[in-house]
Amino acid sequence: MLRRSSQTLRRFSTGRVFFKNKLKLALIGQSLFGQEVYSHLRQEGHRVVGVFTVPDKDGKADPLALAAEKDGTPVFKFPRWRVKGKTIKEVVEAYRSVGAELNVLPFCTQFIPMDVIDHPKHGSIIYHPSILPRHRGASAINWTLIMGDKKAGFSVFWADDGLDTGPILLQRSCDVEPNDTVDALYNRFLFPEGIKAMVEAVQLIADGKAPRVLQPKEGATYEGIQKKENAEISWDQSAEVLHNWIRGHDKVPGAWSEINGQMVTFYGSSLLSSSVPPGEPLEIKGAKKPGLVTKNGLVLFGNDGKALMVKSLQFEDGKMIPASQYFSRGETSVVELTAEEMKVAETIKVIWAGILSNIPVIENSTDFFKSGARSMDVVRLVEEIRQKCSGLQLQNEDVYMATRFEDFIQKVVRKLQGEDQEEELVVDYVAKEVNEMTVKMPYQCFINGQFTDAEDGKTYDTINPTDGSTICKVSYASLVDVDKAVAAAKDAFENGEWGRMNARERGRLMYRLADLLEENQEELATIEALDSGAVYTLALKTHIGMSVQTFRYFAGWCDKIQGSTIPINQARPSRNLSFTKKEPLGVCAIIIPWNYPLMMLAWKSAACLAAGNTLVLKPAQVTPLTALKFAELSVKAGFPKGVINIIPGSGGVAGQRLSEHPDIRKLGFTGSTSIGKQIMKSCAVSNLKKVSLELGGKSPLIIFNDCELDKAVRMGMSAVFFNKGENCIAAGRLFVEESIHDEFVTKVVEEIKKMKIGDPLDRSTDHGPQNHKAHLEKLLQYCEAGVKEGATLVYGGRQVQRPGFFMEPTVFTDVEDHMYLAKEESFGPIMVISKFQNGDIDGVLQRANNTEYGLASGVFTRDINKAMYVSDKLEAGTVFINTYNKTDVAAPFGGVKQSGFGKDLGEEALNEYLKTKTVTLEY
Repeated sequence: MLRRSSQTLRRFSTGRVFFKNKLKLALIGQSLFGQEVYSHLRQEGHRVVGVFTVPDKDGKADPLALAAEKDGTPVFKFPRWRVKGKTIKEVVEAYRSVGAELNVLPFCTQFIPMDVIDHPKHGSIIYHPSILPRHRGASAINWTLIMGDKKAGFSVFWADDGLDTGPILLQRSCDVEPNDTVDALYNRFLFPEGIKAMVEAVQLIADGKAPRVLQPKEGATYEGIQKKENAEISWDQSAEVLHNWIRGHDKVPGAWSEINGQMVTFYGSSLLSSSVPPGEPLEIKGAKKPGLVTKNGLVLFGNDGKALMVKSLQFEDGKMIPASQYFSRGETSVVELTAEEMKVAETIKVIWAGILSNIPVIENSTDFFKSGARSMDVVRLVEEIRQKCSGLQLQNEDVYMATRFEDFIQKVVRKLQGEDQEEELVVDYVAKEVNEMTVKMPYQCFINGQFTDAEDGKTYDTINPTDGSTICKVSYASLVDVDKAVAAAKDAFENGEWGRMNARERGRLMYRLADLLEENQEELATIEALDSGAVYTLALKTHIGMSVQTFRYFAGWCDKIQGSTIPINQARPSRNLSFTKKEPLGVCAIIIPWNYPLMMLAWKSAACLAAGNTLVLKPAQVTPLTALKFAELSVKAGFPKGVINIIPGSGGVAGQRLSEHPDIRKLGFTGSTSIGKQIMKSCAVSNLKKVSLELGGKSPLIIFNDCELDKAVRMGMSAVFFNKGENCIAAGRLFVEESIHDEFVTKVVEEIKKMKIGDPLDRSTDHGPQNHKAHLEKLLQYCEAGVKEGATLVYGGRQVQRPGFFMEPTVFTDVEDHMYLAKEESFGPIMVISKFQNGDIDGVLQRANNTEYGLASGVFTRDINKAMYVSDKLEAGTVFINTYNKTDVAAPFGGVKQSGFGKDLGEEALNEYLKTKTVTLEY
């Protein structure tokens, strides 16, 4: 059966500009590349009369289909074009009905019959990612690398009855860099330049200037799709040939060899231009010379004596590890010293003796600071070692981290051997060309400083709410993964570098992380727009901008956390002193919501880290991507492994385990009141862990008739519609004084009609999609309930008729106190307005406070006395006067009643992640 887009076909366009020499096109194919070619051809004025693509997969349409359906272009989704070698009649009839003058095949995996290829006036053109006649067939980019071609490129050719044999219309080429990968070539050249070339080719045809150059017979090659069994590495070749073989098979199907009886696949190859670093030998079947497992990866040798390095290894069970960790046993061994290193150790012992002149003999157990050394002695030690040990460069922190002589020598030797450096982070990105940039998104769990698949290999789809498409698959953390993350955080706190680090150094790392967030703000904002539907400009300013400010603010607090000296009664004749110390709690769990994914992470984790804790953070299941990008940046900032752990997954599995885990000492949660109660119960029953909760709200906004009305309208709309209404402090109910009520409503509706609803990456968009499908459906049910109860639906209340999860900004009036709308939070773009009698201040206050929530509130009036009176009486954690949504990193934020307890932001937030210890002594 033929399947066709259900959208009404659009017969005209009100915004189209007509040009001369434009064609009616049929686009046949699929993929993001096909989508971009389609969009660019339409922008150039060509008319796409039909898109012929593959059927939906798992209920999700191909990107080309989504773009065409959005524009109202006829879309046909054929599973096949022929059966048993014969063309399907109704398929061809449907194709012919669109009247195309040219077929354009940007990327097509289906077999298209010749009676379709030859049907249009101008025939058909195809994009192929090689310089034909070389590398005809599938996997052309892979074979370009496998064969060691110095040039890569693509061809746009006229389709004929052969396999990639038709006449050439145009070709483009680029140099192949020594360490190019399939992804690098595609993203740098074949994708962006290919789109331009397809558009250029169509225009040449339209102008009657398109050449038809026969392909030469010389140099023609055909290679098929490589299979795993054919990808085994033959070792008796040069390093360059081995490198080409490995990178050409990366990621699919993967070049492999046998190590210790099992198939091991190699990824991330690069030619080694420097000297071979020291490492541990690894026997590889068939290789004449063992590989070397080094701190940077696995070094392999060609038969020409040259070397290459691979970054990652994958085993038969699917587990992938950094190649540098092949022999890792998770323990630190004592390093044996060579004769040369013994000389260095003796020199250092003399330096120690010169500084610690009060110590007769420097022994292995001698502690640098317990023997009387001070901070100036640290500088002297580092500089004297540099001067007398051939320029050996240590950092002051190296001394603080290894204060015993024996430990210090071990650290020095490891540095000499190159083993004391942090392992290079291996990130398996999902990359997308979007928003005029390449966005690279980690998608695995981040545990103990490494990205890793979930223990059981499970994944789930994270969805782009703009069009409902899958962005990527994300690891679904299991109970085992949660336990691993907690164990890593516990070890980092109790035994790692973080627990010994001084507060000022901790602040330096946080400042560096803030800088990296700022440097990557465009990419982070783009990811936020893709994953949560946040309007890009808002994401840039608020989601990312406030995250940067939060980390900078708390970085400044690191070395200013202080206790107190307390006067107490003396126990005569002795004297007493009592003082308090503020100490970190240990391992903290943080569970954040989906409305501000990165900002909520920053609000909690910055205070947590500034206090000296380690953390395990679970992002919302529907918005994990900026949290995982944050994890990558934390490594670049220099955070030691285990300090920050990110586990994407469900609240029912990962979140519940965090609330029950006996090694977690604090849990910070932002989310619904019902889940907050369950978390609090689990935290109490497990180990009575400390809890802070920022929960639901039904924030009242009172607008008096003496307000500045235009400002009240503008700010009132912001109070409701900011971030698509997905805002914990959104004004859940507006109380408008009777004498200005109707005018206020009229002005609001007028302003709503000016709002642009659309793609969040469009800089002119005011209102993006709701975060996910289930939430949109909940909002629509909320509106239905309001109408049934008798509230007046003034505007909106419906889903926007376009792909994605868009909802119209909505306004209800005549909302009575007993109604569902008056009591329950919508968490969406729904303005709920109630009228109150002129001058009835106490009456409206009673109504405003008649809720179990108390997160935020607001009042608009020119009368400062009235404003202060109302702010005193409102039962909420925050009161806004003649403004709304004005939060700042220095001002504490949190609710009362069933909106939770505890504070984010400001100095008070630090206390959520600190414990107070009282010390009393007698002297």
